[in-house]
Amino acid sequence: MAIFTGTGVAIATPFDDNYNVDYDRFGKLIDFQVENKTDAIIVCGTTGEASTLNHEEHIAAIRYCVSRVDKRIPVIAGTGSNDTQTAVFLTKAAEQAGADGALLVSPYYNKATQKGLIEHFSYIASKTSLPLILYNIPGRTGVKIEAKSIAAMVKNVDNIVAVKDATGDVTHTADLMYETQGDIDVYSGNDDMIVPMLSLGAKGVISVLSNILPEETHNICAEYFAGNVEKSRDLQIKYLELIHALFCEVNPIPVKKALELMGICGGKLRRPLTEMEPEHTERLKKAMIGAGIELA
Repeated sequence: MAIFTGTGVAIATPFDDNYNVDYDRFGKLIDFQVENKTDAIIVCGTTGEASTLNHEEHIAAIRYCVSRVDKRIPVIAGTGSNDTQTAVFLTKAAEQAGADGALLVSPYYNKATQKGLIEHFSYIASKTSLPLILYNIPGRTGVKIEAKSIAAMVKNVDNIVAVKDATGDVTHTADLMYETQGDIDVYSGNDDMIVPMLSLGAKGVISVLSNILPEETHNICAEYFAGNVEKSRDLQIKYLELIHALFCEVNPIPVKKALELMGICGGKLRRPLTEMEPEHTERLKKAMIGAGIELA
């Protein structure tokens, strides 16, 4: 059984003016998601700026999210690292915190071989009972988890159950479905490719867009699964300009600006991320208004 079906939000981590985690606004953002049909929350991922959180902050954010959600929907914790032992440590902490699953990014900078990737993920899986989602994003990590490698892990490791496919390569997704014979759940890692990925059998999306349009992103998936493919496609296209605007600078710079413009939470970012360029902010505002979002 899939950890979730539909839209999982890759939730942002709000910071206060002193760049500490703003738990008051984090709680409001979590409630906003749950109350507007988001199907799962992915905490401490790329959009959550996990790479700038120390271990104590990282684990505290997972615990808080699990507690705030209170079993209303699944919570999946980002626990990946380029160091296998660190990933084990964070994954065990997420399990102890009550997370429903963990998201493991492929090791960055090290650029492991396919053999190294298989050993890395398989070892982590052996140290936890959580269901694990592999996060395949070569644009950030410098290495792709090949379809044959994923198929080998699925065959031999029971709790590697899904992939967040952010390769941007539909052919790779098709190869993955072929190599695994459908024995792994796939989630789109790109908001502009939700419908194409669903057409290949994906279970949904792990979404940045859902931070600001949770119900609408949920509906792209829900309409598709209900057999209303044309309506799902129309929603995908309707929000395409907004999706592009949300990635006109590196994620999560634009989505945190969007959340600030909506008055949901502040847009503070930890270095090395910086304030959005004025011309990009104007583009984002225009796209948000075009999508029917009311600005604060």
